[in-house]
Amino acid sequence: MKFFVNFLSAFRIAAAFAIILTLMFGWYWTSFILFVLGSMSDWFDGYLARKYNVCTKLGGVMDHIGDKLIVVNTMIMLSIVLTLVLPMLMPGFPVWIIIIPVIIMIARELYISGLREFLGTQKIEMPVPKARFSMGKIKTTLQMISLCALLFMMCMPSLAMYPAYEMLASNIFVIMAYVGIIVLWLALVASLWSATQYTFTFIEKLKQVKK
Repeated sequence: MKFFVNFLSAFRIAAAFAIILTLMFGWYWTSFILFVLGSMSDWFDGYLARKYNVCTKLGGVMDHIGDKLIVVNTMIMLSIVLTLVLPMLMPGFPVWIIIIPVIIMIARELYISGLREFLGTQKIEMPVPKARFSMGKIKTTLQMISLCALLFMMCMPSLAMYPAYEMLASNIFVIMAYVGIIVLWLALVASLWSATQYTFTFIEKLKQVKK
């Protein structure tokens, strides 16, 4: 079971890099499927690790890396694609509404990594919150829901090529755009909230450095 749990984390890491290529070549259905499977593996590996008590430091690190890579890689590539494609599909669409939260959330990840790296040089650990519904987990869940919606949205133009599905695809495209953007901004709020919690934790840990 330990091997299977680590395999799920490794799959998520591999999927994160595969999504870069699939989005680059416009294979949106493949991107969507890979991201959904990667997102599902995030829940399953944690659930199985707890249920069968096979939690390891390596598994925890792989799980953390996998989560960050699949979300950050997809956000970056999808932002580039949407910046190029959305103005053609939806003239006048303000692409900044997607780019701004993505930039801030990536900056947040770098900020937290910087805090951890500094504490690491002092031999102090800043652990990931263990609570099942921690703000960090909520942030990641919202990011995954948003990216799933936006990736599914990008699959709709291929479906709209068939006259029988054109109206349905157009409606789904608009709905997924709104869902993806609204949830993306909710993820930004959760991301900033989580960063604030980490900052307070960092300040507490910093007291150990001064001693």
